[in-house]
Amino acid sequence: MRHPDDHPQPPSASPGSPGSPASGAFAPGAQTRDDRLLSALLTTAFVVLLAGALLRYVLKHGDSDRLPWIVGLSVVLAVVQVAGQARPGSRRAGRVRLAVVVACWVVVVLLAPSFAWCAVPLIHTALRLLPTRSAVALVTALATLVVLAELRLADGFDPNHLLLPPVVAALATGVFVYLTREATRRQHLIDDLVRTRRELAATERREGTLAERQRLSREIHDSLAQGLSSQNMLLQAADRQWDTDPRAARTHLRTAASIAAHGLTEARRLVHDLAPADLAEGAGLAQALATLAARESRDGLTVRFHAEGPDTHLPDQAASALLRTAQGALANIREHSGARTAALTLTCLDDTVALDVADDGRGFPAPEPGGTRDPLGDPDPLRGHGLPAIRARLRQFGGTLAIESTPGEGAVLTATIPLTPATPPAP
Repeated sequence: MRHPDDHPQPPSASPGSPGSPASGAFAPGAQTRDDRLLSALLTTAFVVLLAGALLRYVLKHGDSDRLPWIVGLSVVLAVVQVAGQARPGSRRAGRVRLAVVVACWVVVVLLAPSFAWCAVPLIHTALRLLPTRSAVALVTALATLVVLAELRLADGFDPNHLLLPPVVAALATGVFVYLTREATRRQHLIDDLVRTRRELAATERREGTLAERQRLSREIHDSLAQGLSSQNMLLQAADRQWDTDPRAARTHLRTAASIAAHGLTEARRLVHDLAPADLAEGAGLAQALATLAARESRDGLTVRFHAEGPDTHLPDQAASALLRTAQGALANIREHSGARTAALTLTCLDDTVALDVADDGRGFPAPEPGGTRDPLGDPDPLRGHGLPAIRARLRQFGGTLAIESTPGEGAVLTATIPLTPATPPAP
């Protein structure tokens, strides 16, 4: 049946939401707020176009015998579309509703071509519900039927009737597919970033755990292990002299007990916050070094302490590093050098704090031919854990370690820490 009345103008085609690709748009519980808004917009547009086409048909062809069929199919289309918006259900249910709506729409368009432009919301619904190839095939079929309906409505040949529906359908499909692929690529990028961030966090946790273990090993070596080593030497000396020189043996026992008491304090401090006991209760580095020198002056080794420069306030961790350095160096002197005297010298400059530990022991060959400096990271001239621990600790504060030694003339160990370290200490 041909109607010579003017055909309605097509509404503008808006692509689907870029954030709602075809996968899962109508899945129960999976719709976002934008998905629901877009679904409501498509349903509203379809119902409005359907009502406009029906009103036009009633006004122009109210006496047609096709009117009951067209009214009935229009009501079915509106009810199915609104019911789908009210209860989205699963994707399968959405596709079944789409098939029912398309079938009813095809019958209505064959009866009244003015209903053709109701296909625009159906195009978007198909793109959102169906796989890309199936959606493109359906959109092509809908656009073809719209072209045929437009040609039936026209009084004569008009190129717009032939070109406008395919162009609108192609634009809607192209924009929707492009935005869907962009959304998929963005989602993949987000997934990669999230996975990379998780891997980075796991790596940082592992590195932090390893650094903390290394720090604890250094703290235990420079505090508890050194004290236990001294106690062992004193107790062995007391055992050897118990029968021949009881007074000296008791002196060794009292010294061992004093070291044990200090070690207990160190252990409690390690449990509390890993700060050296000599630095507890607000004691400064100079006072802590003086206390250390007095405590280590025994068994034939005399340790002196001297401070130069203004009393510079150091961060607690930096002061702890220098004190641990002095403890480790004195332990090496006592166990390896055979020295009779040692000296601790703390020098505070404007931008650097230096600690020198010198002894008059047997010394050792210089680390480098003709040189006296032992750069940070070079192999140790002596075996043991002490010097590697000192180097690692100083490196945390941007510090350096230098060793000067000549066989038979003792050694000097110099540890320096800048007051503005290049890198913050590891946690």
